[in-house]
Amino acid sequence: MKILRQIGIFMGICWISVIVEQLLPFAFPAAVIGMILLFFCLLLGIIRLEHIREKSDFLLGNMSFFFLPAGISMINYLDILSANLIPILVICAVSTVLTFAATAYTIQFAIAFMNRRKNHA
Repeated sequence: MKILRQIGIFMGICWISVIVEQLLPFAFPAAVIGMILLFFCLLLGIIRLEHIREKSDFLLGNMSFFFLPAGISMINYLDILSANLIPILVICAVSTVLTFAATAYTIQFAIAFMNRRKNHA
């Protein structure tokens, strides 16, 4: 019963996010709306972490499985991918380096901020 309730919470949030997406006057992905909605529900205490912990752990543990259809469907576009291989590789390399740099600076900032708070307390 607990798992059914957790699935129901996720499905309810997905359903609400699809409705919100249809009501918006601009294009915005329902999946992102759902993540934002879930974040605020957790933040405000509407949903407690215990309400979704087991199902969340399952979904995170099997995340790679959910990317298989997208990866396999790329086979349909091999001609486009091979024609643009160099720009795609450059974009991947640059975005990877930028992501690493942004993550490193964010962690350094967070550690410095936490140390500053600890020293002032």
